[in-house]
Amino acid sequence: MAAPRGGRRPGAVLACALVWLALIGCAAIFANLLPLPSPTEMDLLGKRALPDAQHWLGNDQLGRDMLSRLIHGARISLSVGLLAPVIGVTVGGALGMLAGYFRGPLETLTVGGVDVLLAFPPLVFALAVTTYLGQSVLNLILVIGILGIPAFTRVARAVTLSLTEREFVVAARALGATHSRILLREILPNVALPLTAFFLLGVAVTIVVEGALSFLGLGVPPPAPSWGSMIGEGRESLDLAPWLAFLPAVVMFMTVLAFNVVGDSLRALTDPRPGAL
Repeated sequence: MAAPRGGRRPGAVLACALVWLALIGCAAIFANLLPLPSPTEMDLLGKRALPDAQHWLGNDQLGRDMLSRLIHGARISLSVGLLAPVIGVTVGGALGMLAGYFRGPLETLTVGGVDVLLAFPPLVFALAVTTYLGQSVLNLILVIGILGIPAFTRVARAVTLSLTEREFVVAARALGATHSRILLREILPNVALPLTAFFLLGVAVTIVVEGALSFLGLGVPPPAPSWGSMIGEGRESLDLAPWLAFLPAVVMFMTVLAFNVVGDSLRALTDPRPGAL
């Protein structure tokens, strides 16, 4: 049996990824309606307790319910993971389309700005913003969203450059269509699908970045849970209760893998190479 080509995934793998994302998404949305204890309620007599009928995944080092913290942590991790790339795809996509369509000084300025932003150390930028504005979900989304603009700009510019001399764009110019009409009616629909595929891959990367920043103490301040902060807190108990770091790491890994599978499958649909057909 021939192996899948061009990044295509077997249907069962894609279905499992979609089911996992649906479960995580629904759990995060309806977290307050689920019969779970508060994610910040401590039980010092039940520190590092093993799973039982009341606490299905046990308690953490402060006696807080692990399942509740995982589900409520999904709200923060998914909110940052989904909203931060929106900034990148909106701003970066618009800049990339304009630079690829008009070329000239605008393209030179855009590419130069992207290179400058890529050269700036992201950790230093995150430290500067969180130190000046404080730690919050909104500031975390802003930091990661700005850092994602260059990648989306490059993707949108590359796709736009390949479209500007296509027959339907040349025909639209010959018929007297304005630049705005060509960009919105001819180019944007063709750029949208590659950007959507890259957006899903960006969500996976953003979740990992949020986890890393929270692990370093630059994410959402405690006691609000996120997967990264749970891993950071659990590392202190690796010798006594390794599952405190292992469980959020597995949930993050599965979620990132699911977004990668869905994004890669969608990317295969936009890949013009013969092996992807």
